[in-house]
Amino acid sequence: MKRFYIIFFLLLIHKITFAQGNFDLVIVGGNPGGIMTAIAAAREGKTSVILERTNHIGGLPVNGLGATDIATRDATTGLFAEFTSKIKQYYIQHYGENSQQVKDCSDGFHFEPSVAELVYNEMLQEYKDKIAIRLMRQFDAESSNIKIQNRHIENINVLNRENGQKEIYHGLFFIDATYEGDLGAAAGVPFRVGRESRKEFNEPGAGRTYEYWKSQPDTGSTGDPDNGVQAYNYRLCLTKDRKNFIPFPKPQSYHREEYESLIEDIWKGRNTQLAMKKVTPEMMEENRRYIAKGGQTKIPGDSWGINKLSSLVKLPNEKADGNNQHAAFLSTDLPEENWPWPTSSWEWRDKFAKRLKDYTLGLFWFAQHDTALPKHFRKEIAKWGLAKDEYQDNESFPRQVYVREGRRFEGVYFFTAQDALPVSPNERPPLHPNSVTASHYALDSHAARKREKDRAHLDGFISYPTAPYTVPIGVIMPREIDNLLLPVPVSGSHIGFSTLRMEPCWMALGQAAGITASLSIDSGYSVQKVDISQIQDRLIKQKATLIYYRDIQPDNTNFPMVEYMGLRGYLLEWYARLTEKIDDITLQKWTDLSGLPLRVDKNMTRAEILNIIYSNIKH
Repeated sequence: MKRFYIIFFLLLIHKITFAQGNFDLVIVGGNPGGIMTAIAAAREGKTSVILERTNHIGGLPVNGLGATDIATRDATTGLFAEFTSKIKQYYIQHYGENSQQVKDCSDGFHFEPSVAELVYNEMLQEYKDKIAIRLMRQFDAESSNIKIQNRHIENINVLNRENGQKEIYHGLFFIDATYEGDLGAAAGVPFRVGRESRKEFNEPGAGRTYEYWKSQPDTGSTGDPDNGVQAYNYRLCLTKDRKNFIPFPKPQSYHREEYESLIEDIWKGRNTQLAMKKVTPEMMEENRRYIAKGGQTKIPGDSWGINKLSSLVKLPNEKADGNNQHAAFLSTDLPEENWPWPTSSWEWRDKFAKRLKDYTLGLFWFAQHDTALPKHFRKEIAKWGLAKDEYQDNESFPRQVYVREGRRFEGVYFFTAQDALPVSPNERPPLHPNSVTASHYALDSHAARKREKDRAHLDGFISYPTAPYTVPIGVIMPREIDNLLLPVPVSGSHIGFSTLRMEPCWMALGQAAGITASLSIDSGYSVQKVDISQIQDRLIKQKATLIYYRDIQPDNTNFPMVEYMGLRGYLLEWYARLTEKIDDITLQKWTDLSGLPLRVDKNMTRAEILNIIYSNIKH
């Protein structure tokens, strides 16, 4: 710690201008988590460099994930809310407030990939004097690429992919914003890959699990652990607009046998919905005859046309975000083959990315052209193609694989399903007083294995509802390194990580990382010793929600008070109910919590009482 403080003090005294390779923060990964880290640090007066392996910053939202994955939109705010607001403003400015585009952007939560990239660049441009962006910079997870002294990272070696030369980046603080966790692994932070058993943390859906979509474990579910990694795919930007349309090309590497199981799935209407339990062989044969006469499937839970292959969410300008079809045995996910990705070299990852691209294009080519499929089914698929004006430097195909899960680190706090599930019906999940964001998404994992005979669904495909929860700072904090944070490859079990792994949460954790790193630099303390109340104060000031209430928004004048008091146990219910009069039970509870001799008028509101306590304990 002393060495860290001396370095900072010398830089401050001599007013050194940071040269190419010397920054306050070195951020590996230009996805939203890394971007928000840099912006939050810039607001604290710190310089950053974002080292991005590709030619574009923005990660998955810039590569097809245009339908924002969040269950309660107001649960995660701060810089994420600034991003969605700018998305909406873009569509208003370009198309008019009452336009179809503004309607389709769904208040900024649905967007075209190219628009997400514009907005991220706009946000970064505001701090161009503080944030440097270096594209085509690759960090390889090898110990030889990182120098550590006395628990401090001093510098890292990065490959410039444009000229093949190695570059050295020095920093006071380092951020792993990679989807894979490459920097943390090189630093020696312990991590996990694979699935824990159901018994280890008593988590629903853990271990080997087969279940009808959004159902309960079915035959074959053992809950046993393994090294399975949930499937990756490409989030496609699709359209039916013939003016902005590229037909699915046949890939150079095309293997028809990979898609043959789809033939009978279409004719018989087979799917993974719970309704299939009541479908008999006779019903499936009747479905075949019905389709042969020109009809569409009538099997419960089954889909037709493009929806049999892909789950679509509408985006502005007649586009759609095409994800894996969760109710299908065969879709754009490619389970099993991605298992080595988290710990493999970029050479291996690039080969898999090409394999996945060919598989994906081959799937749609098969569905459009193979004569074993119903002609009218192929005709429906042929209405769709790739959006021509997206990814124009990459054949209108996404540039990045959707890496849903890489390494998961074992940090100061290890997040499991229990942290996201209500402690009792209709109540909150466990409260973390050191929360740096609220978040909300289901426990959600894609398949870990390909289709197996007589199974309800693919192994590992699960979804369980949660409630808005608090995320402790410990999930981004390693135990072993004093100037490193991990806002994307966070600390948690496979199931716990499955809800944290959404871009809104990663953006919020990036914002927290930027503030925390800045405070660590300013104080000279190791990151584990930074005052959490200072971090929270700055986050709340930037309108980040640390604990969610259904009746309080960040623009409410009482928001800072409610967030502060809520994290200290004064408001454990979903509603703050600030305008209601105080009752005796609540007054006694708050008196006991505060230790203050509260003499108040019984006609006073809850807000008035809370503000009295707040003013006494906050300062």
